[in-house]
Amino acid sequence: MEIDDLNVTFATDGGDVRAVEGVSLSVRSGEVLAIVGESGSGKTVTAKTILGLLPETATTSGVVLIGNDNVIEIPHSRLREIRGTGAAMVFQEPSTALNPVYTVGWQIAEGLRAHGRYSKAEARAKAIDIMTRVGIPDAEHRVDYYPHQFSGGQKQRIVIAMALVLDPEIIVADEPTTALDVTVQAEILDLLRRCRDEFNTAIVLITHNMGVVADLADRVAVMYQGRVVEEADAVSLFHHPEHDYTKRLLAAVPFIGAGTTRTRERAAERAAGTAGEPLVVAEDLVIEYPGRLGRGGFRAVDGVSFHIGAREVLGLVGESGSGKTTIGRTIGGLTKVTGGSLRVLGQEMLGVHEKDFRPLRHDIGFVFQDPATSFNPLLTIAECVAEPLIVHGKAQDAAAARSRVDELLEAVQLPHSYGDRYPHELSGGQRQRASLARAIALQPKLLIADEPTSALDVSVQAKVLELFAELQREFGFAALFISHDLAVVDLLADRIAVLFKGRLVEEGTGEEVLVAPKHPYTQRLLASLPVPDPILQAKRREDLRRLRASELADTGTDG
Repeated sequence: MEIDDLNVTFATDGGDVRAVEGVSLSVRSGEVLAIVGESGSGKTVTAKTILGLLPETATTSGVVLIGNDNVIEIPHSRLREIRGTGAAMVFQEPSTALNPVYTVGWQIAEGLRAHGRYSKAEARAKAIDIMTRVGIPDAEHRVDYYPHQFSGGQKQRIVIAMALVLDPEIIVADEPTTALDVTVQAEILDLLRRCRDEFNTAIVLITHNMGVVADLADRVAVMYQGRVVEEADAVSLFHHPEHDYTKRLLAAVPFIGAGTTRTRERAAERAAGTAGEPLVVAEDLVIEYPGRLGRGGFRAVDGVSFHIGAREVLGLVGESGSGKTTIGRTIGGLTKVTGGSLRVLGQEMLGVHEKDFRPLRHDIGFVFQDPATSFNPLLTIAECVAEPLIVHGKAQDAAAARSRVDELLEAVQLPHSYGDRYPHELSGGQRQRASLARAIALQPKLLIADEPTSALDVSVQAKVLELFAELQREFGFAALFISHDLAVVDLLADRIAVLFKGRLVEEGTGEEVLVAPKHPYTQRLLASLPVPDPILQAKRREDLRRLRASELADTGTDG
């Protein structure tokens, strides 16, 4: 693929917006080109241009060559022939890319039917083969499963299988690991690496995760405000960045060990102050979800014990399904305790009635993973932030709460004029700031933050994390910080608790858990985390491979 002097402009009500300006890139067979940059830099627009997926409001000029075809100029019928065979796309969110009413086998075979004559049996056999090759176990049976019957990582594998089934010359992968746990992310990156090596496929990787870039990319192009500001091989770019924006991007990447000094300082501060009673105490906590249609219940949390002291940040880490979010929801009174004991702000949660817990709700704030879906799209930001004040009787309506809302927006470094905007008019980072403003509106004693930065660019993530730390120092709330990113948790948390399959397997300071982990699962979690250094990451990848092989040998399974 070769891109030469690509320009993309979008027509909007407020005038034309230049999204991509003068971009020139190329990628060879068996090569991985990573395009990085923050939201709005033009990387996804560039990627969609390769497959002709831009909307009608886009005006495009320049050359995008796949083989001998210029994608910008060829007729739509020819473009349909190229999609799937010449170039294929792996979308960011597999749940929305897959149709929920068709089996995955049918969806994989759809590309085969569109580009050739295959009998039903031949298409099914090819779908089973490609599912097996991307690592889906028991593909002969699971080919007839629906998307909801697969985990997030398996759905991403199926989307990759759909892209590979026609043996394309180039795969465009748009943020393929953004919402995945580090262990699943490592598996997907291994799969993409195999695609490159075994199929000799060229890969254009769109991502904001610099660790992923260091792990997979051969060359890197950095985009900023629609332009390519730097391009180099991966080792040169990470070790000797030239452009100021590239340097800022790399400096914003959190890394293990960054929070050690801060944690010691905060521990000394708390020791000097009055400790008081812990705000949250869990003892042998058990949380079960009831079964349906005669099936037994599912135990999501099994005998977990921990505590959160005043002004303390406890980081809760683990992969999807480990029970992190369930614990957060239970502390907030949204999920019932099944067994053991959980005391929140002095209230025992086992068998608690809503009327007893309701007076405590104003002391608990929530920051959700996706602010776009946690805000009411019909309300302005000011009305959204004012909601807790109105619900708890601190203000009669949004107008009466406006002065307090303006103070809160200032506290999270948003101009008060943003209060008159609607959620869709703010960027992801701005929405998450507004979400923080809403969470601290009632000056809570305890804040529950569930993956608040997982979908943000590294530069935006760094600002939000810095803001979170500032607010925590200023308002003095305790926090449960839930995340699968160990480097982020290390930056903020005083103590870290590691969950695995509903059980607490390790707990301690960042120094104890992340520098000298004792449990094999914590060791694997750390080894799976890609670091922004291609040379070091290659060594860590080998360490992870040995660790997996050792685990398989110990369990006596074939994986």
